[in-house]
Parts: sequence; C-alpha cells; structure tokens
Amino acid sequence: MGSIYKQKGSKNYWIKYYHNGKAVRESAHSDKKIVAKRLLARREADIAQGKAPNIQLDKVSFDQLAQDLINDYRINKRKSIDRATRSVNHLRRYFGNFKAPQITTPKINQYILQRIEEGAANATINRELAALKRMLNLGAQQTPPLVDRVPHIPSLKENNAREGFFEHREFLALRDALPDYLKGMVTFAYNSGWRFSEITGLKWHNVDLEAGIVRLEAGETKNGEARTFYLGDELLDVFKHQWQLRKVRKIITPYVFPNVNGDGRIKDIRGSWFKAFKTAGISRRVFHDLRRTAVRNMVRAGVPERVAMMVTGHKTRSVFDRYNIINEADLKMVCQKQAAYQESATGIVSGIVTPLPTKKGASQNG
Repeated sequence: MGSIYKQKGSKNYWIKYYHNGKAVRESAHSDKKIVAKRLLARREADIAQGKAPNIQLDKVSFDQLAQDLINDYRINKRKSIDRATRSVNHLRRYFGNFKAPQITTPKINQYILQRIEEGAANATINRELAALKRMLNLGAQQTPPLVDRVPHIPSLKENNAREGFFEHREFLALRDALPDYLKGMVTFAYNSGWRFSEITGLKWHNVDLEAGIVRLEAGETKNGEARTFYLGDELLDVFKHQWQLRKVRKIITPYVFPNVNGDGRIKDIRGSWFKAFKTAGISRRVFHDLRRTAVRNMVRAGVPERVAMMVTGHKTRSVFDRYNIINEADLKMVCQKQAAYQESATGIVSGIVTPLPTKKGASQNG
C-alpha cells in the first residue's frame, strides 16, 4: 500500500506507491495533506484497474498537444492548416502554461468569456474550440495516451445564414468596373461557385477547350474530391480569350487567370476589388459572395441540389444550405405563387368572398 510523507527541507507532501513491484515517488505539489491523500487514492485506483499511473499525463503540456495537432495537419496535408494555426495561437494566450489535466470545462468557459469580451465572433470561437477538442482527442488516441479524459467542450450558437450575394445587375456593374485581367476570373467565379484559391490556381492542364471542360484533381480541391465543370458559351469564350492573350503576350505561364503582369499567379485583388465597388456605385462585398451567389442561382434555376453541390464542391448538405440564401424577392414569390394557385384552383374565384352560413330561421343581420 502507498504512504504519504514529507521530504526533509520540503514544505510539500509526497506520496509513495508501488507499480509492477517498483516503488514510485511523486510530489503532491501541495502542503495540504488532504491533497496528497486524494492524489494517492487516484494513483492506487489506476493501478487497481490495470492502468499505468497518471504521473506522466500530468506532465503533458498544452504546447505539446498543440504541436501534435499541427503535425497531424501537415501529415494529412490539410488545406486549413493556416486557420488551425491561428486558432492555436489564440488558445495559447490563455492555455499556454497549462498541463493537459488542467484544461477543464470551467477553464474552457472562462476562455470563451474572455474571447467574447475581446469581440470575437461566435463562429471564430467555435473554430478555436474545435481545434482544442481535436488536440485533446489526438492526445487521448496516442499509445500510450497523453490525455486521460477529454472534458466537455461547449459550442456557441452561430448565425449560419450567409447574407452576401449579388443580383445579376450588380455583378455586371462590378465586372465592368474591374481591370481587364480580372473580368474573366470573376465571370467564372460567378457561374461556377468555385473558391478563390481554386480559380487563381487553375492551370491550363486542367482545361480541355475542345470538350469545353475544366477539371480539378482530388489534390487540388479543398474537400479532397475531384471536380468537373462544363463551360457554357459565355465561359468558353472567356477561356478562349485567356488562351489567345497567352499567345499574344508570348509569356509562358501555366495559370489560366494570371496576374496583371501575365507571368504569375494572382495573389491579392483587394485593392482593385474594392475600388470597383466604388466605381460601380454598389455596396461592398467579398469575393466569396460570388460563391454564395452561384449556389443561389443554381437552385433557383432548377438545378438539383446534389448536382449543384458537386459543381461547387460542397461536401455536406448543412454547409450548402447556409449558402442557399433567401431574400425578400424569394419570399414575395411565395405569395405570388399562392395567389396564382388559388385563382386556378377549382371552386375558388379571386376577389369574391362567400358569405358565412346562417342558422336556420335566423336573419342575415342576426
């Protein structure tokens, strides 16, 4: 059986117990005997259940778990590693000096309150909490485990509705106000719903002009799945124009939509982008709103939602639904369709109100 004692010159209690016939000594890191008793009881309970004592788990730091998370992203070549790194940096400001067992639900709630006070959005906080949960789960899955148990990690309510999108006239005004080298790019984004990085990284080996096909391989998309897009007449003209520009400039570049110099990949368009809104006289939006607009237009054009998801690269229905934005015109359309149905339905005449039946013998005036 174990024992509790104090070492000479130490104010803290120590515990001693046996594991596999060997004596193990461990500091309780407290001058209170009750704390040492509880620690000894936990160690003996672990040994009784056939587990290794958790002395090593108490040494696992937040930084160790965080590094394992980043390594996991690198090993699996996850495209969201930059976002994960940002989340870890925010978490480190609060949990940086913590050991794994100290990351508890009450401490996590304190972190949430701190981030709310800093003005972080609920969606941002949830991404950070997801990173924290992932690193703890990875620690628990190690052999031997680095984390004994993963605490409950709450999540905040998010407003999943995406508000930004373009009416067609607004898109045309924006496109006309953009520099020539961006016009074809935004036209493709407006019709395909592809992400900025997928479009700026599009190379000519992805394009078959004769078949009118653009294809991304599995390793070139965010969701890891290959994707094919068929070019309509307008987009086919856009791609042929881009190919002719490449030949005229006599600059060999693999990118379909190169930068303003025509010799490399587009990296940042924010200056030209926001200037075009001012010129066009419309409210500012972000490039990603072209993706939301494409989803919205496909659904309203009658494209089956499963097919639209394959075109835009949405892997889950829940995320796709968040992009399928409804505006006041859509709601007004419901009323108009109801009225049209009622007018055409048998026995219903628009504009006529049938009088209520009266009781037998009663007058119309009651």
